[in-house]
Amino acid sequence: MIAHLKGRLDSTSVDHAVIDVGGVGYLVGASSRTLAAIGAVGEACMLHTEMLVAEDFIRLVGFASAAERDWFRLLTGVQGVGARVALAILSAFEPVDLSRAIASQDKAMVARANGVGPKLAERIVRELKDKVGGIALALGPGVVNAPIGAAADAVSALLNLGFRAPEASAAVASAEEELGPDVTLDALVRLALRKASR
Repeated sequence: MIAHLKGRLDSTSVDHAVIDVGGVGYLVGASSRTLAAIGAVGEACMLHTEMLVAEDFIRLVGFASAAERDWFRLLTGVQGVGARVALAILSAFEPVDLSRAIASQDKAMVARANGVGPKLAERIVRELKDKVGGIALALGPGVVNAPIGAAADAVSALLNLGFRAPEASAAVASAEEELGPDVTLDALVRLALRKASR
């Protein structure tokens, strides 16, 4: 399993990038948001990845953040949502906006993504509400202070370790307040883990 790629951005296209890692070019599918975030051709870059394996292909999908990768996993777990549709949704929405839409069961908003009809949008918000609704709800009305950047990735890391959304959000917010806004993801996750385990 390839968890991430760190190398030089060789080229980009409408739906993928080629990352040169030690002379090997990895073709990585990606959302338009990730393609916009990874930087200019020729520069160093890093992508979180998900490897898709089927009988007739092996494909890498890349993400600018761990939160986006986690959303991809959740979305592709919904019947009828393949990699292409999941990337279209992630191209249309930031993870925070997607959390808000699912927490409020806003199927019309989800249906704005290319390839998502009303029935599929309804299935997505219904099936994912219990899995992700607490992330947005734990942050209070309007999700004004929804985590971004390292904070969002730290919340995602704690959720993957089995913490409930309200616990993860509170622990990360407390850790970020203590360490300041310029904290590294590693330091933020370590302190948030200590706080959540108390």
